Amino acid sequence: SISSGTLAVARGGTGAATLAAAGIPELSADQTFSGANRGTVTTDNDGSFDMNATNNFKCTPTGTFTLTFTNITSGQSGFVLLVNSGGYSVSAAATTKVSTTALATISAAGTYLLSYFSDGTNVYVVNSGALA
Repeated sequence: SISSGTLAVARGGTGAATLAAAGIPELSADQTFSGANRGTVTTDNDGSFDMNATNNFKCTPTGTFTLTFTNITSGQSGFVLLVNSGGYSVSAAATTKVSTTALATISAAGTYLLSYFSDGTNVYVVNSGALA
């Protein structure tokens, strides 16, 4: 059995006694990164966004849709770039909490930036005005 110490890189280890000493971030500790860290943008044009896919989405609908989030994850936040060039009507799923004013705004033809935050049960959405 291995009790403590280091395991050589050649044997599948890091060559260090701790993750921090090997330069590997620990998930249970605060981190500061000097390199770029960014989420990918997932194109999803049906208005249903899988939170397991990413945290940023782009949606160009081709018809009326219901703003929906699936695999709702507590603490996740992100953006949806909505390009509603057809002025398609937008409604919201029961777990998508958004004002009726926002739904009316984003149902008009235009490009909008939606931001969202999830508490693990619901997803709360706010919107920009139409962007040029």
